[in-house]
Amino acid sequence: MNNPEVVMMGLGYIGLPTAALIAEGGTQVHGVDINQRVVDTINRGEIHIVEPSLGESVAIAVEKGFLKASTKPVSANTYLIVVPTPFKDKNEPDISFVKSATTAILPLLKKGDVYIIESTSPVGTTEKMMSFIYEERPELKDHLYIAYCPERVLPGNVMYELVHNDRVIGGVNEASTDKAVAFYSQYVKGELHKTNARTAEMCKLVENSSRDVQIAFANELSLICDKADINVWELIKLANKHPRVNILQPGCGVGGHCIAVDPYFIVADYPMESKIIGTAREVNNYKSFWCAEKVQNVKLQFELNHGRKAKIALMGLAFKPNIDDLRESPAKYIAQRVLQNANNEEYYIVEPNIKEHNVFKMTDYKSAYDKADIVVFLVAHNEFRGLASGADKVILDFCGVLNS
Repeated sequence: MNNPEVVMMGLGYIGLPTAALIAEGGTQVHGVDINQRVVDTINRGEIHIVEPSLGESVAIAVEKGFLKASTKPVSANTYLIVVPTPFKDKNEPDISFVKSATTAILPLLKKGDVYIIESTSPVGTTEKMMSFIYEERPELKDHLYIAYCPERVLPGNVMYELVHNDRVIGGVNEASTDKAVAFYSQYVKGELHKTNARTAEMCKLVENSSRDVQIAFANELSLICDKADINVWELIKLANKHPRVNILQPGCGVGGHCIAVDPYFIVADYPMESKIIGTAREVNNYKSFWCAEKVQNVKLQFELNHGRKAKIALMGLAFKPNIDDLRESPAKYIAQRVLQNANNEEYYIVEPNIKEHNVFKMTDYKSAYDKADIVVFLVAHNEFRGLASGADKVILDFCGVLNS
């Protein structure tokens, strides 16, 4: 492989699809990940995550020599930072991975290079990294193009949306914005919207916080309707007949490394101003706890009614339908909490998108459904929609499988 044009720091759920997209277009990409297993998998032309059409893209890019993975970066012209931004205690954002990735490429940077952060980040992170780079490499000051461009893709449709979704691109100055726009315009068919780095950072956080607030309203409705003995699914369907009402569907909480996480970036920095955003997070977290308690109560009631322990199927572990991603998954939290309160009941844990798990013993979804006395739908996977709701079973449908 010749010297790459692009170095991709991070080969996870966003980094690898982005690297594959760029490489498919004939650009030399050097992907970097700290996990040697991930690196080896990609270099075989295979993938370590479930994402439709990604495997084919990676296989083609690797076979043609446009994509190579390593644990170390090399010199290039453009560097993309696509690493996790987890939380420290009290939901405070941790940008140490962004800084570590930046540190790794520091010796390689040269005048005229493009440095772009895609990782979800607190407002001001791009400017902090700019200051850090120029403190360590003062000879590069004002000679790099530094920008922020957040992803806004839907797991399960990433390869399409990377190309067709609009992107918001904000540089630390106008020249950086223009340079980043020129880079993405080679691969993205969606419109590229120019702004500054701080606005682009906040835009990403606001998009997912908005979704979180809307989901919280639906989840709060589901709690109210449970007490009022009203079918929340029917209620929402009827309310949405109003031409200016569009209530989302409730679930067992909110998961993933975007909607369940990004609001905390705002709440951490602006706690007094983000009351609705913060409360929405509390509502959606509580919904998961409430679901777990509901399972516990139904389990005890079954034992009282039948004089025996129930067989319970927990259907789904992913954070959303039809993917294998368990990050921040409310379904996984509920399963863990239910199992912590187990008292010799028989449990079947189902996740059709993964073969095995280091904590849960997986059961085939049809077998689990047939054997169970209590069926708990946690994720609306396509496989579950064909299951008949038998009169001999207690059904807890927290995700609308039976109402779709």
